[in-house]
Formats: sequence, C-alpha cells, structure tokens
Amino acid sequence: MQHAPFVHLHVHTQYSLLDGGIRLKDLFERAQAFKLPAVAMTDHGNLFGVVDFYKQAGKAGVKPIIGCEVYVAPQSRWNKESNGQEHAFHLVLLCKNDKGYRNLLKLVTLAHFEGFYYKPRIDKELLRKHHQGLIALSACLHGEVPHHLLQGDPERALETARELAEIFAPDRFYLELQDGGIPEQKTVNTGLLEIGRQLGLPLVATNDCHYLTREEARAHDTLLCIQTGRTIQDTNRLRFSTTELYFKPPGEMAALFAEYPEALANTVKIAERCNLDLTLGHYQLPRYPLPEGQTMDGRLKQEARQGLERRLAAKEGDPRFPASRFKEYRERLEKELAVITEMGFSGYFLVVADYVRYAKEKGIPVGPGRGSAAGSLVAYSLEITDIDPLAYGLIFERFLNVERKELPDIDVDFCVEGREEVLKYVVEKYGQDHVAQIITFGKM
Repeated sequence: MQHAPFVHLHVHTQYSLLDGGIRLKDLFERAQAFKLPAVAMTDHGNLFGVVDFYKQAGKAGVKPIIGCEVYVAPQSRWNKESNGQEHAFHLVLLCKNDKGYRNLLKLVTLAHFEGFYYKPRIDKELLRKHHQGLIALSACLHGEVPHHLLQGDPERALETARELAEIFAPDRFYLELQDGGIPEQKTVNTGLLEIGRQLGLPLVATNDCHYLTREEARAHDTLLCIQTGRTIQDTNRLRFSTTELYFKPPGEMAALFAEYPEALANTVKIAERCNLDLTLGHYQLPRYPLPEGQTMDGRLKQEARQGLERRLAAKEGDPRFPASRFKEYRERLEKELAVITEMGFSGYFLVVADYVRYAKEKGIPVGPGRGSAAGSLVAYSLEITDIDPLAYGLIFERFLNVERKELPDIDVDFCVEGREEVLKYVVEKYGQDHVAQIITFGKM
C-alpha cells in the first residue's frame, strides 16, 4: 500500500483531559483511512496514554510516535512566581528511540515533582541534561519562539531558536508551521521562515489537532468551558477562534502548505527517524534482599512452612480442627508453593510479607485480607492474611494458577494513620526507583 506523503506530529488525544477529545480507536481508524504511515501522540504535560496508544497503533498497522507537548518554564523550574509573565511555554518533544523515551519519562516526571506551577514544567537546564534521543518542534502560538514573535521581538525569538537548536543540534530542532485559521499564525509563520533562513533550521508542517473532525469543534469548545468553569454564553472566556484544529486529511494539509513542500516532506522524514520499540508484557518482579547462599524459592518455602506450623499449633485442641486435618493443610501448602515457585513469584510474596510484618510490629492495624488472595494458604502462613482458606473452603486457583499467566494481586488494607509510615519503609528498604503508586488515568 502506498502511504500518504504526510504524518500528523502534533495530536492531543483523550488523555489531554478537557483539552483533547480524540479517542484512540477513532484516531487509528481515521489514520488508516488516510493511509498515514505513522501518527504521533503529543498530549499536554503527560504520558498517560503511551501504552494504550502504542498497543492500538500496532493493531492498526500504523507506526506510533510517542511524544509530549511539554511546558517549559521561562526561567528556572524552581521559580514559582509569575510576576505577570507567562507561567510556561509549549514545546513538542518526540521520541526517536529508547534513549529518547527514557529521557522523556524523566522530563515529564521531574516536571511534576520539581517544576509544577499551574502546570507540570521543565526548564532549559533539564533539556540540556535529557535531550538525547528526542526531536523538538517549536510548538503552537504558545511556544517560546512564536510568543516572542507575537510580542514584536524578533531578536529574542531568534536567540531562543538558536538556544534550542544548540540544545538539540540543528537536525533535531524544527520550526513548526501551522495554519489553523488563526490570524496570528500568519505573523508567526513569516517570522519562523526568516529564522529558519538565518539559522539554517528545518521547517515542519503540523495541525494542532484537538478533535477528530471539524464538526467536533463545538464539543471541544464545551470541553474548554468545563475545564475553565465557564459557560458557553460567557463571552469573556478561553475559546479558539477557529474550527480547524482537527485531524485533517493529507490532501488538506498539502493544500495549506503548498508553498512549503519541504515542511510537508519533513513530517515523513521525522516519522522515519522515530523508531521506538517498547517491551510490553515483561514482568519487572521485585527482588527481596537475601543473605548469600539463599534463594528466593528456598526462603519462601522455609518461611511458609514455619508459618504454617505456627498457625497449626494455635489450632491444637480446637475440636473444629482435629489433628487428622493437619495433613490436608501441609499438602495444600506444598501444592501452592509449587505453583508460586514455578511462576517465579516467590520474591513477590516475600516482599509483601515483609512490609505487612513491619506494619504489625509497629502496631499499625492491617486488614485480615480480602479478594482472591484470601484463598491462599501461603499468604495465611506468612501472616499476610488472617483468614484460614481451608476453614472457609476458599480456592487458591481463583487467586493464582499456572494456566492463567497473570501477576498475583494481594490487596492489603492499612490504617490511614499508619499507611504513610509503611510506604516510607518500603521506599527506604527497596529504593525509591523501585516503588510506585498506581493511578487511574482520567480520559474522556
């Protein structure tokens, strides 16, 4: 199949909450219809949709280009005072390779942890440290170079472009031409063409896509009202004076930029340079610290067997648990251990048992167990749970079995007054770079 001679490199998906309304399924159906060889995802300040985008692109046979429209602080990211100035400028970053992807992850993370001021922001210092493997585009009217051009300061715009070109090297920084029906874009494009001529910088044509079709412009306007807490009738509110910010067919883009064929051709060249292969479905299992000579499997078996004996000793004399049943417990334990060790999850159980034990030693209340993990005798023996699965006829296979290749999921409830202390313990023992909290991503 002959591909279209254009690629969209500036696209805001449903993961740009209340700003982008493009659903991924619809996006790739449209990309296929347009015969696009690739498409980029450049959501504002986040990478929430990366895995979803990457998977759906693969199914559609369209190359995924992972990117982000980041916010760049005017000075230092540590400066949290506006003084009536801009809080942040936009800059589009696209991943060329794995190095670029890892650098983009670092930039977006640091933007949230260190530079957050109204928006998650990075700065030029971080760009200099983590620019490798990334291609930068000068962005929309809110980009730093376009901003200075609109302020009537072409010299400062030129110096900003020169600075960004030095950070990324000229072949990884592109001046972004846009024509979405906004009058100011004509002024900016004229300035960008002159800067490109003076500095020898390449041009690239984009459409700042926020919705899929022109007909969805009104729905997008409603999204902006929700985002800013305004009503449609409010004339003094944020709104776009255009209905052109949609995922345009290649033919429309070619007509818009007929005078700049190199800017169109560069979209394909950039797409060809972006080749990121993500490894998905590979488990990054925790490592429990062990003394030399011990194995994860051996340690788990030792602790589980000892723990079961303590549990059984506590049942001695209870008429509900005659000693004849103890054999059943020991056989069940060995069957569960065989499954856990075969699936490589010994370290996971040891880690969970470790921080549950810590909480109990510190007097932090821990829930008795819930969910399918309550069906595990190993979890009961390790005192992760306090529910005897055999006494209640709970099934281990509902929690874990070799035929369903899924990670174990043990829900543990900690008292709200001690939860932070447990989290601190886990971070200090296993390392901050090995601990993460889960999130549910918001999308429309």
